[in-house]
Amino acid sequence: MNKTIRSLLAATGTLAVVTTATLMPVAAAQAEQETFSYAMTGLYPPFSYRENGELTGFDVEIGRALAEEMGMEAEAVGNPWQTLIAALRSDRFDAVIGSMAITEERQQQVDFTDPYYSSGAQVFISADDEELTSVDDLRGKTIGVLVASSFADAAKEYSDDLTTYTDDVTALRDLTVRGRVDAVITDQLVGENAIMKANLAVKPLGEPIYVDDIGIAVNKGNEEMLERLNQALAAIKENGRYAEISEQYFGRDISQ
Repeated sequence: MNKTIRSLLAATGTLAVVTTATLMPVAAAQAEQETFSYAMTGLYPPFSYRENGELTGFDVEIGRALAEEMGMEAEAVGNPWQTLIAALRSDRFDAVIGSMAITEERQQQVDFTDPYYSSGAQVFISADDEELTSVDDLRGKTIGVLVASSFADAAKEYSDDLTTYTDDVTALRDLTVRGRVDAVITDQLVGENAIMKANLAVKPLGEPIYVDDIGIAVNKGNEEMLERLNQALAAIKENGRYAEISEQYFGRDISQ
């Protein structure tokens, strides 16, 4: 083999190594982009809960439908409610699909998609409670709320005596134990589902105090992800996938 051919082969080999080394990070980045990771508590049935150790529920299924629409692989992640936004801002996942109300305070930290459903802050009381007949009767009473939730602010309008919980089912169940709490303020849909599933002797008190728009949270300034999610959300509403999931958990389309 002459000197010219040896030099050519050596140069070709070097180029191949450089090219491979250059392409590897790109391929890895592309593979990473194919996964859409989204978080919720896993303690908020029927929106998110664990069944046989796996996350499931309305929010989980909506996330899967959105990922499929975006051509990505869905990865649902469980995370405590109190640290959802902090974990999102630390890039532990791409989005929060955790029935998070769109509030001015949260909008200072994260961006939200278009609402994917709306629901009211409902007061629930024991089924045999005849003392409380309207929300005005809550003044000075012990009210149970989810920790770090927007329902706590609503409760403070009526009482300073708040008991916080990490999940709504436990809070609602405590209504049936005399002396624990007098009322619970939580999401209307969650409360209705919990009462039905757990066969709790609990009833709603009047109409919802207010109605929240619920959105998907992404990191502040992540315009690309925000746009993709909004487009995917509109698509699954139009093609019927959203309604199909909603019917499964609520017996109706809650986006209407």
